[in-house]
Amino acid sequence: MTNPLLAEWTGPFHLPPFAEIRDEHFATAFETGLTTARANITAIAANPEAATFANTIEALEQAETVLDRVAGVFYNLAGADSTPAREALMRDLAPKLAQFSSEITMNAPLFERIATLWRARETLGLSDEQSRVLYLYYQMFTRAGAALHGDAAQRMAEIKQRLAVLYTSFSQNLLADERTWSHPLRDEDMAGLPDFVKDAARGAAQERGEDGAVLTLSRSLIVPFLQFAENRDLRALAYEAWGARGATGGETDNRAIVAEILALRAERATLLGYDSFAAYKLEPEMAKTPQRVRELLMRVWAPAKRAALADADVLTQMMHADGINGDLEPWDWRYYAEKRRVAEHDFDAGQIKPYLSLDAMLGAVFDVAHRLFGLEFEPLEGPFYHPDVRAWNVTRNGTHIAVFMGDYFARGSKRSGAWCSAMRSQKKLGGASAPIVVNVCNFTKGQPALLSHDDARTLFHEFGHALHQMLSDVDYQLISGTSVARDFVELPSQLFEHWLDVPEVLEKHARHYRTGAPMPEDLRHKLQAAATFDQGFSTVEYLASALVDLELHSGPAPQDPMARQAEYLAEIGLPHAIRMRHATPQFGHVFSGDGYSAGYYSYMWSEVMDADAFAAFEEAGGPFDPVVAERLQTWILSKGGSRDPQELYMEFRGKMPGVEPLLAGRGLTE
Repeated sequence: MTNPLLAEWTGPFHLPPFAEIRDEHFATAFETGLTTARANITAIAANPEAATFANTIEALEQAETVLDRVAGVFYNLAGADSTPAREALMRDLAPKLAQFSSEITMNAPLFERIATLWRARETLGLSDEQSRVLYLYYQMFTRAGAALHGDAAQRMAEIKQRLAVLYTSFSQNLLADERTWSHPLRDEDMAGLPDFVKDAARGAAQERGEDGAVLTLSRSLIVPFLQFAENRDLRALAYEAWGARGATGGETDNRAIVAEILALRAERATLLGYDSFAAYKLEPEMAKTPQRVRELLMRVWAPAKRAALADADVLTQMMHADGINGDLEPWDWRYYAEKRRVAEHDFDAGQIKPYLSLDAMLGAVFDVAHRLFGLEFEPLEGPFYHPDVRAWNVTRNGTHIAVFMGDYFARGSKRSGAWCSAMRSQKKLGGASAPIVVNVCNFTKGQPALLSHDDARTLFHEFGHALHQMLSDVDYQLISGTSVARDFVELPSQLFEHWLDVPEVLEKHARHYRTGAPMPEDLRHKLQAAATFDQGFSTVEYLASALVDLELHSGPAPQDPMARQAEYLAEIGLPHAIRMRHATPQFGHVFSGDGYSAGYYSYMWSEVMDADAFAAFEEAGGPFDPVVAERLQTWILSKGGSRDPQELYMEFRGKMPGVEPLLAGRGLTE
């Protein structure tokens, strides 16, 4: 039988043949992909002809075509719709793919060809894009240890393989903890819950094959539960279960894994001559050094903490007025903050959900993308990899641009959070390929699905990443779409969030799911007036995670990361009633891979730019100014990693921003 992963994909837009793909196809396809890639790499390294950009760099760009295609499907499915077979294969693949990566970057003849081109770069007549790609390949190999020899090279390869195994274990442990915990809810346990939360709890029970209602660790369920549930003991139970993920003892405990990851990362940095893993990791980013990151975060920490402490005093008084003595606890904050929001802004977050159906908000993101960039979205028929998945043909002026897929509902087989990925990236080398871009979220399913304002912001955020992928216009996959510096990648996503709250977008698309009536003007005003409400809390919980991430990677690896986390949070004075947004044993951004390691700060680094970038629209003709939109597409969304990100931002805006717009946007100015 022909393996559908390896056969030519002849369907519409060359989508993967999801209906034909079975779990047992993946292992064989990966073996074929690795075998083919190894043969291609060997041929490049052994080429008797002198190194040229075409026979070395462009050949490398195309060496892993089969492997990339298989991995693009598998890892999207493994994260969004896990099965025991997929989890087992992930564990098996992790060391194999790490070994393969080391084989490439430690291939001395191959590196010498790249180094030869790098030394002769001024004489090669390369385009700007080619020069950037050559630089990135040279940087990639040297930072991977290509210049190491003997025992050091062998040790680097061992570290990479072990880290790959640990990352997979961390992710699967976290998913297991999230998937297995639940708590039955009696009618009296749901006192205070709006109907949408009750419906979500009943839906969670139904998905688990249980009667009644259950509380799970899905963020889209547990956060509103903490906001509205009157039973304080039950809020405490839920909060502690949410915070204990990855640290429950037994086989799924991640604490020892974290300690080993930190030790291996520190050793890796030392082998490459860096003072710390943070110094190593930040060198190619916009921030460049841990000190610059710490300075930014601490500039925001002081006003955010001041605001949070003032808010804590108010919430504590509210709690005492309810007859509850003692300190405000983490499981009290969201509950009393919601009561305060209603009292001070006459605004109940639950009031807006009927106006923010998933379909309405998808209409909003598509409309904004059309008005800014001329994109059109036509629904496609499946089947796709799961019945919940929807897809659209993305066109401009009748020309196919991309396929966009949306997988929006929480389920036990999906890891938590929200993300954007590409099953196929845009490129022109070797034949142009249009991207297949996937947004994955964890919204509560309903008839229809109703979103909170935070959910809607997440939808806009991930679609901003999708635009970065879909509007990419480069020759080389290495620099396509979101393949940019980590502290630049969040700029398009966080910038796109701003359009959610543009009055004309809300007026047009925030329609009641039953009546079709627009959101009342007074409710829109209340929503906007409350936009900076509780920003002290949200900023502090984010910064606590970012600062701990930086601290754990900034010196010798701590023997007990949890103890160091506690010490550091005490040093910076984390308020008692606020905890880290992501405690270390559940910090998937940082410990399920290298992506955001020593890099969680990047959301705030990018926010400094996104506040300034949206101001460019406001200073011009408004949020849909065509000149600024064209500059945004030309210099940010289409360029990928083809130039240094600071250069791209300067081309778009003409200057680099300060932190003031960020503080103003969060309502944290004095």
